[in-house]
Amino acid sequence: MNEVVTFGCRLNFYESELIKEALRKAGRKNVVVIHSCAVTNEAERQVKQKIRKIYKNDPNKEIIVVGCAVQLDPESYSNIPGVSKVLGNQDKLKAENYLLNNDKILVSNNQESISESVLINKLEDKSRAFIEVQNGCNHSCTFCSITEARGNNRSMPISNIIEQIKVFIANDYQEVVFTGVDITDFGTDLFGKPSLGSMIRRVLKDVPELKRLRLSSIDVAEVDDELMDLIVNEPRFMPHLHLSLQSGNNLILKRMKRRHSREQVIEFCRKIKSLRPNIAFGADIIAGFPTETDEMFQDTVDLLKEANIVYLHAFPYSKRKNTPAVRMPQVPENVRKERVKSLREINKETMGNFYQSLMGTKQSVLVEQNNIGRAENFALVKLASEVQAKSIVKTNVIGMERGYLIGSVLP
Repeated sequence: MNEVVTFGCRLNFYESELIKEALRKAGRKNVVVIHSCAVTNEAERQVKQKIRKIYKNDPNKEIIVVGCAVQLDPESYSNIPGVSKVLGNQDKLKAENYLLNNDKILVSNNQESISESVLINKLEDKSRAFIEVQNGCNHSCTFCSITEARGNNRSMPISNIIEQIKVFIANDYQEVVFTGVDITDFGTDLFGKPSLGSMIRRVLKDVPELKRLRLSSIDVAEVDDELMDLIVNEPRFMPHLHLSLQSGNNLILKRMKRRHSREQVIEFCRKIKSLRPNIAFGADIIAGFPTETDEMFQDTVDLLKEANIVYLHAFPYSKRKNTPAVRMPQVPENVRKERVKSLREINKETMGNFYQSLMGTKQSVLVEQNNIGRAENFALVKLASEVQAKSIVKTNVIGMERGYLIGSVLP
């Protein structure tokens, strides 16, 4: 039996299903594929630690390492004891590359078209269906190596997206999450340059049986009027947005080469909240970016409060090879870690207040594993009675417990 161990983003989890299909087509058995992430040094450390653990437990196990970390530094992975082969991002999706041969390193460039032909029936252990609508990025943020790892923006044809959604719906999925590297840049490479908003509008029209649609992450600077209209007025578009912010200080944002300002973010969140009051926001934040002072960090803290960010993904700045940020004056590592700790503590209070505000409300919950599910606003809900996974149920919020809302299922 093959195993695919996935690190990193939702896009990786989607692609891991394509990798499983490639292994089946290649007729491989008893292979462990490590699907790597390279977003931070910690991510790479965890990948290498996992490889060594597998090899230690079973030296005869065939280990293949694939993905972003391999794309950036194939030799460092091919030299780890037990690794039989490494495959880059384009190469990991092709069945023939998993056949036994003498090519230990296979890393081609990232400018090929996005995969169009393989349809996935299900995502293992997932009640929500992730769909890759876009890959790569045309923007070179100074801290990021993902453009090098993934290449430039490539979009999935809309007809393929619709076809994949219909397959998922036939397999009982009721919620779809659009994922990619920079999904708000969708369509700039396609004929007619359809925007993300126009693509979503066509999907919802052509697949009326799709009950819930969610986006993995968006860039505020790329949200146009059509997408804004959907966010505010479309009931099947979930009232939850995860924003790629990274900082709340304008000078740091400029040094990061981001395209938004703190004022844009605050106004964006204020406007949407005024028009769709039940919406909840999440955000990515990098703490301790080079040159960040205590005062600059405080701007980030203030922004999170002003924009009412409920779901926070905060992590310390991590040096990535060949990025401009490496050459900037660095913030001490202990300071970076302390700032992340501070952000997470603040977020606990924010999330607690948000959950408290939902007490006594009725929420529509998509049930995932172990009788836990997500409300439309992404709140985590533990159900008080047994319900089948993938079901959508109406609940009354009757309590809170260790990061969960407690939901009583309504008839």
